[in-house]
Amino acid sequence: MSDEIHFMSARDLARRIRARELSAREVVQAHLDQIERTNPRVNAVVTLVAEEAARQAREADERLASGVRPGPLHGLPVAHKDTHATRGIRTTSGSPIFADHVPDADELVIERMREAGVITLGKTNVPEFAAGSHTFNPVFGLTRNPYDPSRSAGGSSGGAAAALACGMHPLADGSDMGGSLRNPASFCNVVGFRPSPGRVPSWPVPAAWSTLGVQGPMARDVADVALLLSVLAGPDPRSPIALETPGSAFAGPLDRDVAGLRVAWSPDLGGTVPVDPAVTGVLEPAVKVFEELGCVVEEACPDLSGADEVFRTLRAWHWDIALGPLLDERRARARRGGTAPHGPRSDSGVDIKPSLVQNIDAGRSLTGADLGRAEVLHTALFHRVREFFGRYDVLLLPVSQVPPFDAGIEYPDEVAGEPMPDYLEWMRSCFLVSATGCPALSVPAGFTGDGLPIGLQIVGPHRADLAVLQAGYAFEQATRHAARRPPLP
Repeated sequence: MSDEIHFMSARDLARRIRARELSAREVVQAHLDQIERTNPRVNAVVTLVAEEAARQAREADERLASGVRPGPLHGLPVAHKDTHATRGIRTTSGSPIFADHVPDADELVIERMREAGVITLGKTNVPEFAAGSHTFNPVFGLTRNPYDPSRSAGGSSGGAAAALACGMHPLADGSDMGGSLRNPASFCNVVGFRPSPGRVPSWPVPAAWSTLGVQGPMARDVADVALLLSVLAGPDPRSPIALETPGSAFAGPLDRDVAGLRVAWSPDLGGTVPVDPAVTGVLEPAVKVFEELGCVVEEACPDLSGADEVFRTLRAWHWDIALGPLLDERRARARRGGTAPHGPRSDSGVDIKPSLVQNIDAGRSLTGADLGRAEVLHTALFHRVREFFGRYDVLLLPVSQVPPFDAGIEYPDEVAGEPMPDYLEWMRSCFLVSATGCPALSVPAGFTGDGLPIGLQIVGPHRADLAVLQAGYAFEQATRHAARRPPLP
């Protein structure tokens, strides 16, 4: 049975634990054993708290035996993203500056998962400060793709996606500004959902009114993503943009007759985004599945002009707000001759990766006029996309513009023959969607000829999170691509 437990769905595990067909101890131990077997291959789980997890599992079984009503995730083991603060467990953000940081409080998404009965296994790997969509950092090194360890697992929730694919845990929390829930899901053949801003409230954050970055769920199938969303979603007084809809709205079945659904398909966002032919070669047959389900499919794309400037401006502003004070402190220390103990990693000796320093400095250079222009463009973008979704129910497009790339490079320097000037450009198929504020799902769509996973991105109207999940569920049930497991020890 232990060999089967680690690939059971979260729904099945939770049901069996509640029925006492399985104990939390058995479930946790099966996943710890799977981490021991497979983690050396991919380096997904970077901080492991096995003894604490075993203790929590014993207590979970005792509470259930005493008649305490279990939470919806009672006894389910999860390793949390290493940018999400976990009380009493090292949280590094992939930075040598915080290599020994142990928070004294959980952030909101961790609070909600613990209250629902989750047992914490440890932390999953991220790029430094979650900047970029390839998971490597100077603290824990590189996370590799479970389907081909020579390839990237994506990022910034790359450790979470790789761990899910390997059966190290059944659910994962992640975050997404420019694609960090969607890109790694696509690369690792799992499901990642970027919810509408405010659907999953965030706390603490330095810019609580911002809608660019969100937190959300990952899993191996869409129904498990909805299960975790039912726990993470719902209002909280600490978030000024939290939506009032309770998480229970996502707890029911996702079955829906999608016949007649108006589907827009855009393989390259109207010719504005270069896409590797290996990606479109997988996605074109996937789109035909919607036609077979009775949907009305047309090639169409919303006008996303200005979305690039909106995203890059607001992202740079975010990094200045979030990390500007830390950069100032590190620069002051370097001027005094006290370089970082791990050694300088840029000319200034600040021990922050140079590309991120450039992002922070770009935020510093913004003027009030720059931010005002971004907000005006953002508003116009919202209304054009709103009108587009008056004609269509969902938009289909690639998650990533490339298949999983060589893990030895920071980012692809070209896509379909077009040069990529920086580490953001190859992610435009995701970050342009981020700028719209629309909910977006990455669902497994098939494999390239050499066995690399490709995800399909499903985008819906403003706050239509449930409709996006239902469309993804219908596609998943018709294709079952997520059932293909990686070659594991």
